Amino acid sequence: MTKIAEYKNVEIHRKEHIVLKDVTFELHSGEFVYLIGRVGSGKSSLMKSMYCEVPVAEGEAMVLDYDLTSIKKKDIPYLRRKIGIVFQDFQLLTDRSAYDNLRFVLEATGWKNKNEINERIEQALRQVGMSNKSYKMPHELSGGEQQRIVIARALLNEPSLVLADEPTGNLDPDTGHQIVSLLREIAENGTAVIMATHNLQLVDEFPGKVLKCEDKRIIIAN
Repeated sequence: MTKIAEYKNVEIHRKEHIVLKDVTFELHSGEFVYLIGRVGSGKSSLMKSMYCEVPVAEGEAMVLDYDLTSIKKKDIPYLRRKIGIVFQDFQLLTDRSAYDNLRFVLEATGWKNKNEINERIEQALRQVGMSNKSYKMPHELSGGEQQRIVIARALLNEPSLVLADEPTGNLDPDTGHQIVSLLREIAENGTAVIMATHNLQLVDEFPGKVLKCEDKRIIIAN
C-alpha cells in the first residue's frame, strides 16, 4: 500500500487559536477512514490542512509527497489536483447542467482535448451511476443525485485522496447509505477516502478506521 499522508505531532491553528495539537496518523491508498467528533472539534480544519487551505503550524505533515510545512504557493494547485473534495452543501454551479459543471472543472485544470474531456466526464458519471442525468440542471436533481454529481466532480482528475466533509449531512438516511456505499467502493478501487461525519450509525453500519477529534487531539478510536 502506498502512503498517501503522514502527520507527526502536527499543530493546526485558526486565527491564532490552537484547533488541534499532537496530531499523528498515517493514511494509505485504499483506506476508508471516518473522522468523527463534535461540531467545532477540528474535523474540517484537519481536512483543510491537507489541501493547504489551513496552514500546518508545527510538526511534520506530508500529503502525496508534498511537505505541507514548506510547500511553495505555486505547487499548491498541483497538490489539489490529486485530491478530490466532496462538500456537504454540494457547491454545484446552478446556472449550468451537471455535465457542464464537470466540464468546467476539467477545463479549469488544463484539459483541452474535447474528446478526452467527454470521455472522462462519461467515465466519472458512470462510476457514480449518473450517466443518464448529465443534461439536468442541479435544481432538477434530488439531493442524493446532486451529491453523486459532486462525487463525480471529485473523481475527475483521478485523485489519490478523496476528502468528504459531512457528505450525508443534507440527505435522508437511505440516500446517505447509498453515498457511503459509493465512497467505500471508491476506496476499494484504491483511492484513500477520509469522511467526516457526526452520524455514528453510519460508522456502525459501514465499519472502517475511525479518527476521533476530542480535546484538541486526534484519537485513533479503533
